[in-house]
Amino acid sequence: MSIGPLPAAIFVMGPTASGKTALAIALAQQLPVELVNVDSAQVYRQLNIGSAKPDAATLAVAPHRLIDIRDPLDAYSAADFLADARREMEDIHSGGKIPLLVGGSMMYFKILLDGLSEMPEADRDIRRDIEQRAAEFGWPSLYRELQQIDPQTAARLHPNHSQRIQRALEVHRITGVPMSVLQAKPMVGGLHDVFQIQQFSLMPNNRALLHQRIEQRFHSMMAQGFASEVQGLYQRGDLNSDLPAIRSVGYRQLWDYCAGSCSLEDAVERGIIATRQLAKRQITWLRNWPEAIEIAVDDGDHYYSAEYIYNQCLKKLIDVPI
Repeated sequence: MSIGPLPAAIFVMGPTASGKTALAIALAQQLPVELVNVDSAQVYRQLNIGSAKPDAATLAVAPHRLIDIRDPLDAYSAADFLADARREMEDIHSGGKIPLLVGGSMMYFKILLDGLSEMPEADRDIRRDIEQRAAEFGWPSLYRELQQIDPQTAARLHPNHSQRIQRALEVHRITGVPMSVLQAKPMVGGLHDVFQIQQFSLMPNNRALLHQRIEQRFHSMMAQGFASEVQGLYQRGDLNSDLPAIRSVGYRQLWDYCAGSCSLEDAVERGIIATRQLAKRQITWLRNWPEAIEIAVDDGDHYYSAEYIYNQCLKKLIDVPI
């Protein structure tokens, strides 16, 4: 199945709490598609409530690929995602269906389109050594080290961006070359010439309405047991706050509560604020997304129903012979 000479694919993008999953599931019930997760938290097992992962009943009706494929102790890189997503998309196409990718990790969508600079795979021993030095001297100290070996990369980072500082130092340790030099080389692995991709972005007219939905959803997640979920992760004993899984929005704030550094009330408030900030970044990405077809999720006063959003999307798809 294709749009023109290339096989078809669909992207459903949008800020957190905008209704992406509901739209994707509705489309899956009417179109010959299979769903692929594009959410950097949902790849991790045990990150269920706080990542808004579809529940078992929903997944039974509309299975999502690339959900629950990593333990929270294991890092999952952009390169991992690109390789996994390409494999799943090609497998879906070979089975006679259309891959529909849904989520809010804008960087993942971007690398699917444009590819990545060739980078070495992660080295656990080197990462462990960097983490030990960070624990002893602090991330600002390692940031100053990065300024010496790769000032171009350091200039793009904050001294407390631990995950990115760690990766830049790791790349230099493995290759002997600054990461900025490797990133300047041509991208590889993008899908522009492999799939004809129709891209949809769910966009708010009134951001205040989205903020209300974010707050309501966060409180709903708390009622479902989000704090207990994070407590279970904390009590495992082998996880820490520098891991990508634990740094996910909501999880890192409740992790601080579990560690005794803030009250539950403060953690919830900070989690809501962080989620709103995430939505702002996602919207900024999508405002500059040249090929996305915008689907409004509200009229400025009220949020549209899931059925209305689905019908608006379907009208756009009808224009294309899938």
